[in-house]
Amino acid sequence: MAFEGLSEKLNNVFKKLKSRGKLTESDVKEAMREVRLALLEADVSYKVVKDFVASVTERAVGEEVLASLTPAQQVIKIVDEELIALMGNENAHINFASKPPTVIMMCGLQGSGKTTHAAKLAKLLKKEGHRPLLAACDIYRPAAINQLQVVGHKADVKVFEMGQIDPVIIAKQALAYAKDYGHDVLIIDTAGRLHIDETLMEELVNIKEATQPDEIMLVVDAMTGQDAVNVATAFDDAVGITSVLMSKLDSDTRGGAALSVLSVTGKPIKYVGMGEKLDDFEQFHPERMASRILGMGDVLTLIEKAEHVMTQKEAEKLTKKFQENTFGMDDLLDQMKQIKRLGSMKNIIGMLPGLGDRLKDTDIDEHQLDRIEAIITSMTVEERRKPSIINPSRKKRIAKGSGNKVEDVNRLLKQFDQMQSMMKKFTGKNNKMSLRKARKQLAGMNFDKINGKGGGSLPF
Repeated sequence: MAFEGLSEKLNNVFKKLKSRGKLTESDVKEAMREVRLALLEADVSYKVVKDFVASVTERAVGEEVLASLTPAQQVIKIVDEELIALMGNENAHINFASKPPTVIMMCGLQGSGKTTHAAKLAKLLKKEGHRPLLAACDIYRPAAINQLQVVGHKADVKVFEMGQIDPVIIAKQALAYAKDYGHDVLIIDTAGRLHIDETLMEELVNIKEATQPDEIMLVVDAMTGQDAVNVATAFDDAVGITSVLMSKLDSDTRGGAALSVLSVTGKPIKYVGMGEKLDDFEQFHPERMASRILGMGDVLTLIEKAEHVMTQKEAEKLTKKFQENTFGMDDLLDQMKQIKRLGSMKNIIGMLPGLGDRLKDTDIDEHQLDRIEAIITSMTVEERRKPSIINPSRKKRIAKGSGNKVEDVNRLLKQFDQMQSMMKKFTGKNNKMSLRKARKQLAGMNFDKINGKGGGSLPF
């Protein structure tokens, strides 16, 4: 995660404040010096850091804070509020046109992930009930059109292309096609360059004049650090961007651009890319990002991700299986696959309050789900349907077939029994507990054992 280093440093500062109990003005100023250094090391703009620290200090040294019973908590609350203000107090949304189609023009430098994120955005908008159309206007980069077709197919979104002709003509024709065939959103994938030049900007301006986009979204690579803000400023001056999409925010980078871009350019971050898969994409929520930075987790985003991978109909079907005691290993395997779609275990744990800090030094085994899947697929159809028939000889065969040990098979079977008992209790016909609550309860089963040394919960 981009803010891992910053989060760790800030939490160390706050631990020192909490250990002192009553705070003095000098305690706060010393802490703010450490906060300033942490932000600068995270590649946040110097002016942004200066203004941020000044604002926090002014509020934190007030009599109301220093005289309170929990001054350290008050300081943390102020830092949280100022971080939210820095990234935007409200969630920024797409500027949808009053009369469809809404035109979204994607721009950015080559290598920023523009084409892939155009498809990610299209897939997300389709989930929200829209009918997006992707337009291939990058005619220069080798295989750019083919790449958009591939990711468009994966997103189940139509791609409009006319080969390597004038991109302005392609954009115009794509807009006409969207109107004629009922697409309410047109996403234009424009060409990028290795660096900003006059030719690139002139082409973008011409496409802008031809299509009158409702949204000009700049894709910037979080790994470029402070340069991302400089790129945003240059594109804004030349084309007039309306928002920013930050890619690769899951990378091991300092992430300072996310904290600087709004303050420097005045343009909000609307979406962030958190991985390579098309589902590793989410709307940017300033308050949730601030919560992650301060180690408070992000349960709301985790719940939203879970709701995306399981429909209400699937949830009801699963509940019925537990009630009728017909939940088998095949059903568990389906659940494992849904968990994988939520993202890496490290990211999921980072969204859970308290766990991210507690397990930061733990070697989290990202292949645990793969091993469970290998064990289940090594079982016969009858064994998956009725695990109770698995005797010692069968366990040896399953362990050998899956490349695991017999104790790994035993552990899975034991946890499966525990899960069945718990879910039967929660989802019984006379029990009103919802499936979501039951799944949250299951998420806590031996969760502290998720590491590379065996053990671990079934991560529902």
